[in-house]
Amino acid sequence: MGDILFLALRRLRTPLITLILVYAISVGGLVLMPGLDEHGQPASLGFFHAFYVISYTATTIGFGELPGSFTDAQRAWVTLSIYLSVTGWAYAVGSIFALVQEPVFRNAVARSTFAARVRRLEEPFCVIAGYGQSGTALAHALDEIGIRSVILESRPERAARPDVEIYRDPPCCLAADARWPDLLIDAGVRHPRCRALIVLVSDDEAAQAIAIGAAALNPALPILARVHSTLAAGNLEGFANITAIDPFATFATNLELALAAPAVLWVEEWLTSVPESVCPIPPQIPRGHWLILGYGRFGRSVARALELTGSTWTAVDANPALPDEDNLQHSDNSVESLASAGIERAVGIVACTDRDAMNLALVTRARKLKPGLHVIIRQNHVAERSLIEAARANLCFVKSELMVRECLQLLVAPLLNRFLMQVRAHGVKLAEQIAVRLLTELEERVPYIWVFECDDRQPGLRDVLRGHTEAPLQLGELMISPLDPTRPLAAVPLFLLRTGDDGEREYMLPSTGMPLQNGDRILFAGREGVERLQGHFNLDPSPLEYVRSGVEPARSWIFRKLAARRRAQAAR
Repeated sequence: MGDILFLALRRLRTPLITLILVYAISVGGLVLMPGLDEHGQPASLGFFHAFYVISYTATTIGFGELPGSFTDAQRAWVTLSIYLSVTGWAYAVGSIFALVQEPVFRNAVARSTFAARVRRLEEPFCVIAGYGQSGTALAHALDEIGIRSVILESRPERAARPDVEIYRDPPCCLAADARWPDLLIDAGVRHPRCRALIVLVSDDEAAQAIAIGAAALNPALPILARVHSTLAAGNLEGFANITAIDPFATFATNLELALAAPAVLWVEEWLTSVPESVCPIPPQIPRGHWLILGYGRFGRSVARALELTGSTWTAVDANPALPDEDNLQHSDNSVESLASAGIERAVGIVACTDRDAMNLALVTRARKLKPGLHVIIRQNHVAERSLIEAARANLCFVKSELMVRECLQLLVAPLLNRFLMQVRAHGVKLAEQIAVRLLTELEERVPYIWVFECDDRQPGLRDVLRGHTEAPLQLGELMISPLDPTRPLAAVPLFLLRTGDDGEREYMLPSTGMPLQNGDRILFAGREGVERLQGHFNLDPSPLEYVRSGVEPARSWIFRKLAARRRAQAAR
């Protein structure tokens, strides 16, 4: 607000001085003009009456001659004052309109309004730097799960899009460069309700500047930054609260899993997709010889993944600036070049150029030569999704969808990411066990993911976690409905993290009979509404007693006294 006032005063200094001089001359002259009172005696207006007359005269209201009739001299001076004041006001109003139209002033007002809206936020929110395809998809995904977005976008046309898009809770958006630290502060990186900063700008240099600047402003704030080079990822690794996500490397890792351990990738996609959506189809990617059509950053990442799984590949690219490599063929994507690259013995192709129309053409040409190819295609622009769908590919790389999945995995349930890393480490056998549990207990739908924390500060768990009850709390008791003990909850405990004096211990697929301790964190997958029901165990001890005995305990003070009296009588 101070910037707006300072800018307005500086721009309107001359018009304000002009108005002050016009009023001063007009009022002073009217006071000096000789006049007559109601008795015909000589009299002059006081400063108050003169200012009153000039005020309604200058604004063209025109109440008449007050408090009495004017003399000719007074009327002549008022006539002169009219022309002076109207000219002064026209100059001032024109200057105000010109100020309002200035981009600098409008940006200052927008920033002040934006900062005020962010300060008033009382619900959790995430700051998103960059509102391109990935930023748009992520903002809508966060909105679906009840997390508000604060958006910083340098392009005004993109920054205006949230105003016309449909949100449950409209995001706060500002067209500004997020590299400025004061803008990050206005966006709420120091706000107590801010959960994370997600950097989704296209330039790696800008992404590093934003992420490092925010880390300096708030070292405790989780920061996710999308980068496209190993150099940028390495520069951010030294900051404890920054997680660098390379979408090309992530897709390559998923491709490697699909070739080496498809069950592991299936579980990952199952647990990180949109809740209540249809269960993803298990990937079935053949091993053998592959053609990579387009050998940029994405093509190189795919090539490394194929090599790690024992598959061979040949890349075809017409860019003469690419250095020579053993498996790289410098040629166009004609039928002859595909034939010389070995399409007859290939099991699949990867169309990964940076143009969607070109990728569709490559897929169509390759299928004419060999119809049974396994096709992986890259989508670059969301507006050209129809082109990619026309390719009928077996697997599609969409950077925005991958980024949404990765960010939600790290933000919404950080314990889920740790669990998935353990699934990768344990391999196919554990992944198959998890898939069987999910299929049998939760059906073929994507479950909701949440974490239940065993905290003895909660009223409902205080006594049982501190050992004041006969039996300890068991994991299976949290999987019974607190409203109806005969009905189990549709939930699967995936992971338990226990923190003790000897460090952290991890339990994969913990059994229902496992006793729980204070500080345990359990990762659950289940149906909608189960997390809310489990929250009843934290409110008071009654739900746990109800689950254990099957008899609803007394809740009010009177009924608790009567129940204690009956127990005492029964004991006697």
